Amino acid sequence: MSSSGTLIASISGIRGIVGDGLDPSVLVRYAGAYGTWCRERAQALGRRPAVVVGRDARTTGDACAQIVAGTLRGMGCDVLDVGPAPTPTVEMGILFEKAIGGIVLSASHNPEEWNALKLLNESGEFLTPEQGQAVIDRAEAGTAAPVRHDEMGTYATKSVIGPHIDAILGLDLIDPHRIARQNFTVAVDGVNSVGGEALPRLLHRLGVAEENIHCLNCEPTGRFAHPAEPRPAHLTELAATVPEVGADLGLAVDPDADRLALVDDEGTFILEELTQVLAADFVWGHRSGPFVTNLSSSRAIDDVAARHGQPVHRSAVGEINVVQRMKAVDAVLGGEGNGGVILPDLHYGRDALVGTALLLQHLAETGRPLSALHADLPQYAMAKDQLPLPDQSPDRLLTALAEQYADADTSTIDGLKISFSDSWVHVRPSNTEPILRVYTEAPTDADAQALADRFKDELQALLESLDTPA
Repeated sequence: MSSSGTLIASISGIRGIVGDGLDPSVLVRYAGAYGTWCRERAQALGRRPAVVVGRDARTTGDACAQIVAGTLRGMGCDVLDVGPAPTPTVEMGILFEKAIGGIVLSASHNPEEWNALKLLNESGEFLTPEQGQAVIDRAEAGTAAPVRHDEMGTYATKSVIGPHIDAILGLDLIDPHRIARQNFTVAVDGVNSVGGEALPRLLHRLGVAEENIHCLNCEPTGRFAHPAEPRPAHLTELAATVPEVGADLGLAVDPDADRLALVDDEGTFILEELTQVLAADFVWGHRSGPFVTNLSSSRAIDDVAARHGQPVHRSAVGEINVVQRMKAVDAVLGGEGNGGVILPDLHYGRDALVGTALLLQHLAETGRPLSALHADLPQYAMAKDQLPLPDQSPDRLLTALAEQYADADTSTIDGLKISFSDSWVHVRPSNTEPILRVYTEAPTDADAQALADRFKDELQALLESLDTPA
């Protein structure tokens, strides 16, 4: 990962604060490097250099998308602008259109002032670490290669949310008629972005009556009604609304709708870690095969896998890392503990829409309320804390921490994870913010936070010792 001020270039894209790090010249530099990479890749694969561009509803999105589209055309790429759309919809659009790549303008869970370029390849997946580094290196070297005036790319617009929903309804696992017979009532918090339009549209196609869909913050204004990350403290309105309207469940997404959080019928927030666990419990009821998640995800998935007699594999944090591991072990499902569900039958990307369909199908087939399914799951507590990323090298800091725990059960696949008998801590530099993430899991909330506090103190002490001359 490289960063400069409030601009972060990593496996998760090029992310920064608009006007303070992510300005038009930066968009041109990185879009130019990516467009050149796409044109060269298209030539190597014998494909046309078509690139799909979509965005979430942030107020800066339209202007940024125009800059990006114009730059891509200047690199010889044909641009298909799918407008405001969930990230998984853009990913599916690449597959539908047989494009060579795609860019999503979205800073996911970051606040309104942030935006980002999420870079995708011809498979509708995030660039691999090697591909992403090649684009970053070209951007930093300033070696984008514009084409001549008579070779500039074309521009067209198209909506692909309809085909995305069609593909979900066409899955063998999904029976819209069975879902419709349940007469579900659903509350949706769209955080004033693209999920506020996409999720109700999907629910309607799955047979949920329009009058049974209760929308909160579904107008795609880009002015988020609450902090964008779908966490309990941010979803109090949804939690209150579900029992108030007699809903069977509540759905919440982040601004680009690749993460799904749930509220059960009693108005209880379901830890976002459990979205992938519920999806896996359903899928394993229909087919066997491995599951892949990242090192920061809850042990609950391992417990549910044991019930089904299925294996779980772990990867580094980051969607493409999970995807690459899924392909290596031929996983039937994957995800991340932030509410991401990845179903290979549809595409290799986190997708709140397919996660919603799987959950409704699960409820329809079991005939049980979500609160009962929730109660059956392993109950762990997690703390998701952080420290400002110091000028000190995070690698040096984590190496020093690992030396202190040399006799413990550790993993260095991604930062440092230390596993204890009934708890664990995972410390790693963020891919999206200039911070160190300190995630813990333990039997209770108090235990989890105490473990996080303990390791934050230990990290701070190590920082001070590393900064002190010998």
